[in-house]
Amino acid sequence: MRSQKKVVLVFLPSESGVDGARSLYGEHELNPLFNWFNRSIRTMIKRSQFAIPPLSLMILSSLEVPGVEQSICDMRFEEFPFHQHWDLVGISVQTGMAKQAFALADKLRAAGIAVVLGGAHVTLFADSCRPHADILVLGEADDLWKELLADLAAGTLKPLYQSSSFPDLGISRPVSKQSLIKNRYFTTNLIQTGRGCQYSCDFCNVHLLNGRRLRRRAIEDVVSEVERFQQHDRRIFFFVDDSINADPLYARELFRQLTPLKIRWFGQATTTLGQQHELLETFARSGCQALLVGIESIETKSRSAHKKNQNRAGELAGAIKTIRAAGISLYGSFIYGLDGDTLDTPAAILDFINETRLDVPGINILRPTPGTQVFERLRQEGRLLFDPLDVTAYRYSFGQEMLYKPKNIPLDAFIESYSTLTRQVFSIKNAITRGFAAPRAKSAVMLFNLFYTHLYSLSRHDLRCQLETGKREKTILPYAK
Repeated sequence: MRSQKKVVLVFLPSESGVDGARSLYGEHELNPLFNWFNRSIRTMIKRSQFAIPPLSLMILSSLEVPGVEQSICDMRFEEFPFHQHWDLVGISVQTGMAKQAFALADKLRAAGIAVVLGGAHVTLFADSCRPHADILVLGEADDLWKELLADLAAGTLKPLYQSSSFPDLGISRPVSKQSLIKNRYFTTNLIQTGRGCQYSCDFCNVHLLNGRRLRRRAIEDVVSEVERFQQHDRRIFFFVDDSINADPLYARELFRQLTPLKIRWFGQATTTLGQQHELLETFARSGCQALLVGIESIETKSRSAHKKNQNRAGELAGAIKTIRAAGISLYGSFIYGLDGDTLDTPAAILDFINETRLDVPGINILRPTPGTQVFERLRQEGRLLFDPLDVTAYRYSFGQEMLYKPKNIPLDAFIESYSTLTRQVFSIKNAITRGFAAPRAKSAVMLFNLFYTHLYSLSRHDLRCQLETGKREKTILPYAK
């Protein structure tokens, strides 16, 4: 009898931010008390609402092929198991963590272990990934991965797996959670109803990776998956679609059918929901606790400059008030530093937050992700603060470094104004106030705000360090040579 081929799928942690509070400049530079507090907060973040499973690896590990056994290694919680035998290691590569992915891949290959790289970064920058992999998977891997596993079992692996079209999400592909360790995560109930985005915001790559046409799973498959997941984990559900209200007729019918299941759920939506009154009522009845909405900018010039055309700036406040009045808490995400922003923008953001009573504000700095339109435009304008020819120089952080020069604001003035804004928005008093005032999910709202109070203090520390130690020839990133 032929032995099972062993495959492990690897998810890497980011250097800071969503995977835990950590200074980009090394904790040895912080005082011991702050260092201890940092480690404690990092542990709390991992064990609370920030820690959710990697859905892409859940989907791939659910594919069953005779002769192949799959598992997941989530390196936010464990070291890679080098002591075990692996026939193939698959690493999901995001651009902000490409350096770590390549380092692990090189180490594995040096030990004689075959490595396959896939994910957003590999799809967009395949040529730079080839030296670090035996196999590349380009694009959405729902069908490609099953083909690859069958080839592994047969001993006929190819160096490249790529499809000329997107997978048909109407085909039933049940997702399993058997590879997850349940108590690591805030919830294991991650549901995706579709992919694609009809918008073309220049700082986003979703429409590049998943297409501009909305593709939806069959409603009966989604409802069945929720019922099955609910049997093993009674915690909250997270619908991970970028805009759960993008197809209002589909969403209304889906959540109408989910209402009898009495789940509680979080999701992501556009502020257009405030004008979709019947859908909003359906969301509230079906157990929606909170939504993340991408406000990005309240400046008309910035929304136009970055193709954020889903709704008009003047409609934003009313939409947010309407959604909260329906009993749904809101995480409102802003980007400060867009091309229409000035030093007057922070005061306008603060007034907007106070007027709308946003439950969890997120004050982000523009991230010019390689592969996006904004990256290319800033490269052409000479405004990037990292070498555009080395896309692995880009990395994720929690607003802890400037990756570009704002159009209308000097860099030092921008950092000072951003730091002042986050100091005004996030405090222990504000966290407690927002928690009690939230329509739903009060404890989660309070915890988010408390964590952000600390994380934004870390952001201010690292931005100050960047100014003090930067001024290098092509970059002011702290790891630059």
